[in-house]
Amino acid sequence: MVDTALDVRAVSKSFATRSGERRRLLAVSEASFKLGRGETLGLVGESGCGKSTLARMVLRLIEPDSGSIHFDGKPFTGASPGETRRMRRQAQLVFQDALSSLNPRMTVATNIAEPMRLQGIGSARDRQDAALELMELVGLRRDQAERYPHEFSGGQCQRIAIARALILRPAVVVFDEAVSALDVSIRAQILRLILDLQQRFGLGYLFISHDLSVVKRISDRIAVMYLGRLVELGTAEAIYRQPLHPYTEALLRAIPVPDPRRMRVSSLGLLTGEAASPLDGSDGCPFRGRCSHQMPACAERVPALLPAHDRHSVACLLHARQSSPGH
Repeated sequence: MVDTALDVRAVSKSFATRSGERRRLLAVSEASFKLGRGETLGLVGESGCGKSTLARMVLRLIEPDSGSIHFDGKPFTGASPGETRRMRRQAQLVFQDALSSLNPRMTVATNIAEPMRLQGIGSARDRQDAALELMELVGLRRDQAERYPHEFSGGQCQRIAIARALILRPAVVVFDEAVSALDVSIRAQILRLILDLQQRFGLGYLFISHDLSVVKRISDRIAVMYLGRLVELGTAEAIYRQPLHPYTEALLRAIPVPDPRRMRVSSLGLLTGEAASPLDGSDGCPFRGRCSHQMPACAERVPALLPAHDRHSVACLLHARQSSPGH
């Protein structure tokens, strides 16, 4: 049985639109998932679907409007200020632009050790030793410790950011498009490093990416998001072998084939029709306007994410007969 590190239960978040308007933009709607220690959950979906908002709620960089988040069975949402501060050690974030996330006025070792200082952990010597140890673990040399971030390449800066994320020994690390800005060869090295560190420390990863080939390589399970809702959740093998949601099918068809003789425009999974409004109050399935399988019932209610079969859930009325809350 997988030891659950993170348990997200029906979290939602909306934002105000222009001043004077009462309607709100629904960024995330009742998203639920669990993440085990040593497991990677890939989160995919097109730009603006709510992936980063969901990640920031997990870290409580923004507060959810409703729902709850638990680490190791303990509530993170609603915790006291002191408990919240301690629990923040459990989850760390690696950004897409590593250089911008590092303090340019601090040396690399100081950047890496800064979370320990902010949490009041250890002496200055302890923090320095921990930073040097992690530099070696992520493939950097100790004699680079007193250099500054601008002296390093993009791939090296990402290694620094990963070391900083690990210095508090978290249970969960969130990677928000953390390899998308890297060259292909450097990306492969960073992915290998990420997997090695996961095996060494038993880390749970929430890996956000628009690159489905990368997500397939690194993930144990995959969650597909569309207009703020999780529409499919299953093992990486099941999602790629037998996608259930029409949106997931379209995403997979859009993966480029490295052979121009086999690639055809008709196979790119291009979607037609109008997307549903992200404003609250919209009725029906949010994907129905772009779905070739649309039925009258799709306009009447939002399908819930329900089990279709073992470890594979989908929010689609095409599979409603196979799904039931009792499964």
